[in-house]
Amino acid sequence: MTTSPNTLSVLRQGPAGVIRRCFMYGAMWGVGGLTWGLMIRYLGIGPAIGCGLCSAAGTLVPPILEGNLGRLYGTPAANASLLGVAVSLAGIVLVGTAGMSKEAELPEEQKKKAVAEYNFRKGILVAIFSGLMSSEMSVGLQGGKAIEELTRTVEPATPLTWSGMPVLVVVLLGGFVVNALWCLHLDVNNRTLGDYAKPGAPIAANLFRAALAGAIWCAQFICFKTGESAMGSMACIGWAVLMASAIGFSTLLGIVLGEWKGTGQRTRSRLAVGLILLLGSTILAGYSGRLVQRSAPPATETPAVEP
Repeated sequence: MTTSPNTLSVLRQGPAGVIRRCFMYGAMWGVGGLTWGLMIRYLGIGPAIGCGLCSAAGTLVPPILEGNLGRLYGTPAANASLLGVAVSLAGIVLVGTAGMSKEAELPEEQKKKAVAEYNFRKGILVAIFSGLMSSEMSVGLQGGKAIEELTRTVEPATPLTWSGMPVLVVVLLGGFVVNALWCLHLDVNNRTLGDYAKPGAPIAANLFRAALAGAIWCAQFICFKTGESAMGSMACIGWAVLMASAIGFSTLLGIVLGEWKGTGQRTRSRLAVGLILLLGSTILAGYSGRLVQRSAPPATETPAVEP
C-alpha cells in the first residue's frame, strides 16, 4: 500500500475480464512452480531446459497475444533486444547440452551423490511442462495494462514506477491459491494437519523462514514490474533477462555444490561458453534499454496525491 496506495480501489474498479485472466495466468504459474520442484528433484540445481522454455515463451507470447510481435524487430533498440534474446537462448542451449553431456559422462554413483533421485528422462519431461507453465507469470504480469492505467487515474494516484503492483497482487494470488490448495491436499492425504500445532516443533521459526523465502522470491517480480517503465516498448525483454540471470546464478551454485565435478573438458567448455553468453545477453538487454531512452523522451511519473 505504501508504493501503490490505490491498489484496492483499482482492483474494485478494474475490468473483471482482465482480472480473471491475470488470476488464471497466476494459477498456471503456480502449477509450474509445483512441478519446478520435481524438475530440481530429478535434474538438480541449474534446470536450464525449464528456464529456457520459460524464457522463450514468456518473452514471445505477451507481444503475440497483444498483436505487437512487430515491435520486437525493426528499430535499433528492438534489434538489440532480439539479439539479446537469441544470445540468451543460445546460452541456455549450451548450458542444457552441457547438462546432457554431464549425464552421459558421469557414473550413476556420481549422479546420485549430487542429486539423490537423479533421473534425466523424468526430469526432461517435467522440465518441458514446468517451463511452459511457469512462463504464464510473464503473460499475466504483462497482460494487465488496463489495470495499470487505472492506477494513474484513481485517487490517490500511484507513481508510474509502481503502477504494476495491483497486477502483481492478482497474479500472485492465483499462484497462492493453487499452492495453498495443493498443500492442504497433501496435509489431508498424509494426515499432517496437526503438525502445524505440534508441541515442541519450531513453528514460529519455520513460518519466519518460509515467509522470508517467499519475500525474496517475490522480490524478483517486483523488480521486474518496476523496471518495465524504464524499458518502454521493449519491456517484455526483461523476462529474458530475469531467466538468464536465474540460469546463470543457479548453474554457478551447482558448480559450487559439486554437480559438475568429474566432468570432461568438452562439458566444462560448453558450460563456460553458455554462462558467458548468458552474461552477454543481459548486457545486450541493458544496451537496448539505453537505446529506448535515447530515442524517446522519458515517461513522466504521476505524482502520488497527498491524502
